[in-house]
Order: sequence, then structure tokens, then C-alpha cells
Amino acid sequence: MKAQTKETQNSYSPQSAIDALKEGNQRFLATKQANRDLLEQVTDTSGGQYPFAVVLSCIDSRVPAEIVFDQGIGDIFSARVAGNIVNEDILGSIEYGCKVAGSKAVVVLGHTACGAVKGACDDVQLGNITPLLSKIKPAVNAVTEPSNQDERNSSNKTFVNDVVYKNVRMTIDNMRNDSEVLNEMEGNNEIKIVGAVYDVASGKVEFLD
Repeated sequence: MKAQTKETQNSYSPQSAIDALKEGNQRFLATKQANRDLLEQVTDTSGGQYPFAVVLSCIDSRVPAEIVFDQGIGDIFSARVAGNIVNEDILGSIEYGCKVAGSKAVVVLGHTACGAVKGACDDVQLGNITPLLSKIKPAVNAVTEPSNQDERNSSNKTFVNDVVYKNVRMTIDNMRNDSEVLNEMEGNNEIKIVGAVYDVASGKVEFLD
């Protein structure tokens, strides 16, 4: 498989870019990854890059976006931060990927058993981790069940994963609210912004409606 070019990037629609990531995860699950020469792709992309999508994911070592979506060098922009949250710098990076570099889709990728989400559920207070987790706390508060405070912590796997899903959706809301550039591009059907959750036990990516 060859590296992306301006021509192949332009051939994607927002939906086909998402479909390509879905197909890549299916190849990953079937252990039928595309045949690609990564060093050849290094050479092919040395003069420029034309990724077709941006993936915002967690820093978790179990969720490398290029691998779980079976993509090569130059295929996707990968933005990573604990808890897959957005701030000014992350939004600027995604705006660059879409508005300047031509990517057609943005995927906010959460994952099950997320340590950052667990920290937010437990109200961890530690250095710069504290303000980071404060960006996840609204998702914790938005999940209303269970109401028993003793069950609203990291030991409750169901609660944690419910917050994971809510956090992905709220990150997308924040992205649209805080980035005029991305909101306008999506309104003009130049890009599509979607959420997804990776299952660390199976390797499957579930795309959210």
C-alpha cells in the first residue's frame, strides 16, 4: 500500500474517510493488515504529508491509533492526551490537520478502562494531573447512575465505561463549541466529527452514532 498523496487525499469524502478507518480496524481484528513498506512510505512522504483523517485519542499505550486502524506513515494525524480531552493546543492541532493540511474526518477515540477517567471518578489530586482531570469531571457528573456515591468510583467498571462514552460525546461538544474553524467546516460538509470507543480487551473500535 502506497502513502497518501494530494490526489488520494482529495478522493476521500468525510464519510469515506471514516469508512477507511472502520475497514482498517476490521483488518486489525482479522490480523490481515494491509501490505505496506513503511520505509518506502518514509521516502514517499519526505516531501509532504496528506493524511485523510485526524484521530484524537488517549495516551494509553494499549491504544496506538495507527495500529488499531491499520494505517501507515502519512495516513492520519494522531493527537494524544490523557482522557482524549480538548484544550486550546489540541484544538489548534486538529484545526491545522483539517483546515490547513486537508484531512476529511476527526475521530475522538476513547477506550474502556481509561486510567484518566478512573482518576476523574476518584477525584485524584496530583500536580498537573488535577487540572487535566477537571476537564473529565463534567462527564463524571453527567452520568447519573449509580446515584449511590459509594459506587461512583474506579472500582465500578460499568460506571467507568459509562463515563468513557459520555466523555467522548462531551469532548465532541466542546470541540464544536470551542473551535469556530472546525464547527464551520463540519457545517459546510468539509469534514465529519465522530466519536468512537476502543475495547482494550478485544481490539474492536465501536463508532458512536
